[in-house]
Amino acid sequence: MRAAMRFLALNLFAATMLAGATAQAGTFSCRETPIVQPVASLSALSARIAKGPSLTILAIGSSSTEGIGASAKDKTYPARLKALLGKAWPSLPIEIVNAGIGGETAPQTLTRLKTALGARRYDLVIWQVGTNDAVNGGDLGAFKTMVGDGIAMVKQAGVSLALLDPQFFPGIREPERYRDFVSAIANTARGQNVPVFTRYDAMREWYRNDAQAFTSALSSDGFHMSDAGYDCLARDMATALVGMTAPARAVMAQTAR
Repeated sequence: MRAAMRFLALNLFAATMLAGATAQAGTFSCRETPIVQPVASLSALSARIAKGPSLTILAIGSSSTEGIGASAKDKTYPARLKALLGKAWPSLPIEIVNAGIGGETAPQTLTRLKTALGARRYDLVIWQVGTNDAVNGGDLGAFKTMVGDGIAMVKQAGVSLALLDPQFFPGIREPERYRDFVSAIANTARGQNVPVFTRYDAMREWYRNDAQAFTSALSSDGFHMSDAGYDCLARDMATALVGMTAPARAVMAQTAR
């Protein structure tokens, strides 16, 4: 029982630490925003975290993963996520492979994802998908099929998966069409019981809270995220990952006592 309580205390501490931290650029202040839909657990990942000896994550997608808009490589969301998870799980060596290539659409990333899964073993894939497909006027039906194919591919490889949906930005030209792509990701993932980091909803909430300050969360092009935006995104993602893996960790600890 004491071992279980220690595991619970660690996870509660990590969640509190991640949620309470702030990142500022100008007047933008990062406040915790729930970012996972549906509420889900990553039991297989929990087991890996509990047993070790390490954790390897593939972050794959387009410019938001590559980090376009960030001032340096250590300011990208994958780099910040690694740092934050390292604080949450200090005894676990963590590697996050940044496989982001700016400008890619879902079919291109899907091809690279297949190659990546065949090249080495990962414990978690974070697939950032949909922005360029929506912006470039891609076919929605084909897009849904590709997302479903990608989910099936990762599951068949026996790897945990979470999706990262498109960013919100004030200059969206066809907002209803853009939201259709966001909804397509959510609906497809829900049907396969895959969690989605709902970046669109989180950033839209930032914008609603303070539209003027929100400009500091974006880079000068008004589209890609800035250092502050990537950092805030990584904090919400880290908090979510701690939450999705905490229950299984506690159960395992209690069983092992």
